[in-house]
Amino acid sequence: MHLSPTSERPPGRRSTWQRTAVLRTLREHPGFASARELHAALTSGGTAVGLSTVYRTLQALEQDGRVDVVRDRTGERLYRPRPVDGHRHYLVCRLCGLSLPVAAETVERWADGVASATGFADVEHIVELTGVCDQCRPNPDSTSPPADRSTNGNDFH
Repeated sequence: MHLSPTSERPPGRRSTWQRTAVLRTLREHPGFASARELHAALTSGGTAVGLSTVYRTLQALEQDGRVDVVRDRTGERLYRPRPVDGHRHYLVCRLCGLSLPVAAETVERWADGVASATGFADVEHIVELTGVCDQCRPNPDSTSPPADRSTNGNDFH
């Protein structure tokens, strides 16, 4: 199901103040965010909402096609609002969390072809690409730790 970014809920799903607050906070967060990070941002901003409500809301947003999801190196799910034109695939640095959207037309065509060839409908897919970015790659001349990229707008810290 695809919704515009201004649409708050799909048909049949109840709009709640919690859903609105989670969506607003997610849109304001640079890059990907965990449920715990969103919960902390909500409560520090004065919004009284339970962590379990944030998890349930993110799960509903994922089911509704409103967020893209990646996993960090510990397996935790991280969320980012999905662009109007559909989901994205990301290349994520395993060390600092930098995430860059990547062109994946080949993956989309392949998934469509598999669906067509098998007669399946409503086929979904998950492609996770991880690596180590330029800034985190070990430099033989340096002993300093990887740069903190948490404020660049492309990461999920």
